Amino acid sequence: MGAEMDRCLITGASRGIGRAIAVKLAGSGYQLLLHGRDLEALEQTSAAVADAGGQAQLITADLASQTELAVLIDAVGDKPLKLLVNNAGVACVRPFEEISRDDWLRTLAVNVTAPFLLTQKLVPLMREGASIVNLLSVAARTGFPNWSSYCMSKFALEGLMQSIREELRPRKIRVVNIYPSATKTAMWSGVEGEWPVERMISPEEVAEAVHYAINRPSDVLVENISVGNISGTL
Repeated sequence: MGAEMDRCLITGASRGIGRAIAVKLAGSGYQLLLHGRDLEALEQTSAAVADAGGQAQLITADLASQTELAVLIDAVGDKPLKLLVNNAGVACVRPFEEISRDDWLRTLAVNVTAPFLLTQKLVPLMREGASIVNLLSVAARTGFPNWSSYCMSKFALEGLMQSIREELRPRKIRVVNIYPSATKTAMWSGVEGEWPVERMISPEEVAEAVHYAINRPSDVLVENISVGNISGTL
């Protein structure tokens, strides 16, 4: 029998950056555990992974629900996990005075609490040389008008993962933060206003950054990668 494949969980893999990461890693020898809320879109990602020579297990869950988050964690099982990609996220874009309590709590649940709990519960499955990759944003470092709840969540996740990085450093588990600028994803269809799509980076460029970071020698940690258009941040 051949050796078991390294396992990787990617949240928010239904489309966009998550799908691009899944396809990029498809030919790298991973057994991909792909999470999403939209099963039909997740199946499209699975087909793209198969076309790229990979194999995937699909897990549907709403990360805003503690019950469904627990189902996701249980579905991962107890075999070793080589890579966790915290990619799933939501954005509530409106003036801060118009943000409802429910919108605020959902942003916290998906963008901060879910990555925290996934990391906390899955780290015991990780051995020396494993990696945790967090898809942050330029909004983790700079505030933007009408993006207050989103920026809040990304600032919070950055601080959380910087601290976890230091706690895991002695165990030689890498924590990598990726900071993409505006990226061409379906999210923008639900955001009011005119956005210069031609200046946005592609999900595939972000996936390249993830691939680079996790393929450094085991004694090398690329802590932070910023990815953006050469013309500047939107």
